[in-house]
Amino acid sequence: MPSSASPTRPRAGTDSSGFRLGNVVHAIQATQQSIHATALVPRLCLTLANLNRVVYFICDTILWVRSVGLASHVNKEKWRMWAARHYCCSLLLSLARDLYEISLQMKQATRDGAEREKSLPQDPPGYSVADEETEWLQSFLLLLFRSLRKHPPLLLDTVKNFCDILNPLDQLGIYKSNPGIIGLGGLVSSLAGIIIVAYPHMKLKMQ
Repeated sequence: MPSSASPTRPRAGTDSSGFRLGNVVHAIQATQQSIHATALVPRLCLTLANLNRVVYFICDTILWVRSVGLASHVNKEKWRMWAARHYCCSLLLSLARDLYEISLQMKQATRDGAEREKSLPQDPPGYSVADEETEWLQSFLLLLFRSLRKHPPLLLDTVKNFCDILNPLDQLGIYKSNPGIIGLGGLVSSLAGIIIVAYPHMKLKMQ
């Protein structure tokens, strides 16, 4: 998983280069595993996300090398932007995979409730277009809530990726957020990460 620290800010020089190299190796291994995913959409999204993660960690390592004075000629701003771009792409692809999984769960929930919906009475006389649109929105939100409630790992992964992407979007100028929102997103993401580490069954499995 990407570091919770900002991808556009080099860490302190006391951090070991081995830790960063370990992140690169882990991302490469994750890429190799995602290639074998059964479903096409998750396979493409996860593989491309992990490839972007590899490049992000390489950029992060180069920024660290510069921060400790081993390569002072490195253009920090250039590599910060490259790190932010690849971090953002990785998270966008991960969110695409989450949305795909959510759509599958909602379709399954719709099929499961098909018989119950057939037994509902027809719309009463005077049923307006506005009422129909309101009912459609309420049904959609209820279906989304039920789908995520039955699959906590999917909910946790979606929330974490959404919170993580706020920072690179802000750094790249795509969507500006105030520091408080970014800080809150980082806190929520960290809590989600702790839950995943403490309870491995809460990690979204690759199909």
